[in-house]
Amino acid sequence: MKKRDLIHASALAGLAGLGLPRPALAQSNRPGVVGSFEAAEAAFVFGLPIVMNYAVMYEYAIDRSNSQFKAPFNTLWNDAQVFTWRDTAIPTPNSDTPYSLGWMDLRAEPVVISVPDVPAGRYFSCMICDANTYNVGYIGSRATGQGAGSWMVVGPGWQGQTPPGIKGVIRSTTWFTLAAFRTQLFGPDDIPGVVAVQRGYKVEPLSAFLRQPAPPPAPDIRWPRITADLAKHHFFDYLAFALQFNAPQPNEAAIRAQIASIGIDGRGTPMPQSFVDRLELLAAAFEGERKVEAAVAAAGVAMNGWRVTPIPGSPEGYNGDWMLRAVAAKAGIYGNSTEEATYPFSRTTASGETLDGGKGRYTLTFGPGQLPPVNAFWSVTMYHGDNQLLVQNPIDRYLINTPMLNGMKRDADGGVTIHIQKDDPGADLRPNWLPAPDGPIYVVMRLYWPKTEAPSLLPIGQGAWKPPGIVKVG
Repeated sequence: MKKRDLIHASALAGLAGLGLPRPALAQSNRPGVVGSFEAAEAAFVFGLPIVMNYAVMYEYAIDRSNSQFKAPFNTLWNDAQVFTWRDTAIPTPNSDTPYSLGWMDLRAEPVVISVPDVPAGRYFSCMICDANTYNVGYIGSRATGQGAGSWMVVGPGWQGQTPPGIKGVIRSTTWFTLAAFRTQLFGPDDIPGVVAVQRGYKVEPLSAFLRQPAPPPAPDIRWPRITADLAKHHFFDYLAFALQFNAPQPNEAAIRAQIASIGIDGRGTPMPQSFVDRLELLAAAFEGERKVEAAVAAAGVAMNGWRVTPIPGSPEGYNGDWMLRAVAAKAGIYGNSTEEATYPFSRTTASGETLDGGKGRYTLTFGPGQLPPVNAFWSVTMYHGDNQLLVQNPIDRYLINTPMLNGMKRDADGGVTIHIQKDDPGADLRPNWLPAPDGPIYVVMRLYWPKTEAPSLLPIGQGAWKPPGIVKVG
């Protein structure tokens, strides 16, 4: 056996160990080298949010041995605390609002989401995000108000009747869909208030909601194991697997035809590829990732060292812009649509110098009357620039937000300055300290339910309010 055949055999054995289909030999009707490379690069951009979503879903709802596992499908998981540095499944996690998460399997029947009456003044939302990472619906303070109600989430092509007691129907483009609840926390001693609201959230199959016998279950699925490293080296195998659960959309005809030319047919069948093909695909994935990262760095509108990117959220909003969808997932998967929350993010000072906690100290100052304009609340969250995860620190503080303002030291003019640095600034400034890593910094501002009346950040690039720049001290 030749050396190349030995390597090929090893690659096949590795795929079998993951639970992924064993690929066949290369197709004779595949495009040439250039065409295959372009198709694979396009497949990477198109498929990045889909594979990222599968990786999170696998950890949260499938792999019960995983430290990040939350609950099986169609079961709600409530967290009575905010995310910390120990939560690593989702890059750029929100640490403002305790989460309640429910992954829904819509194959056998629709699923019903119910919310209680939520006290006025406490922001909450339930974002329904499908496996294409489209935000297909919202329930909550902005979208439906503070009152109780039930909404039905249905899978692709569902044509059934809407039963009594259902306020509305939310249509997913995929068979597996996430319900992500965010409940505002006013402070560490407010956890009981959050838990009281969470107690009223429900995610249940339609038959359970109607108190009727359940229909026959959907077929079992052999889920391939996935990790960050496996996803990097077997990206297209995971895309070929996951895409079978995402119904083809009208605006996907061209991209689906293009990626079918390299064997990703949308039916979950094994990708036909030789070892040489695999090297070609890996090279295309590398180039696709480079382009996505460059697009993230250049995304949106530049404002004083920040960038603010509109997130359309809905399938209609993205309208087939696969790069924009990939940018939104890469910058922070499961981000809210712009009207629900807006996310200025930065890796630089106002003058363009890269933020690095090991090389400098920084300040972010909101002048008097210049706090972020929101109907709910705002925050500034610190992440490590290398992995976009929360930063372990001695005071367990990952953000500065609206509920903390009363305890912060005010500037002489009434404004407020946040001190961004890795070392404790001392007792006097500690309430204003946002601990930074000893390395690259990634900062995200969140404006929940941003105001639309002036002064506003919206429309992005045209609004009168802009985030102030981060300044290096000394």
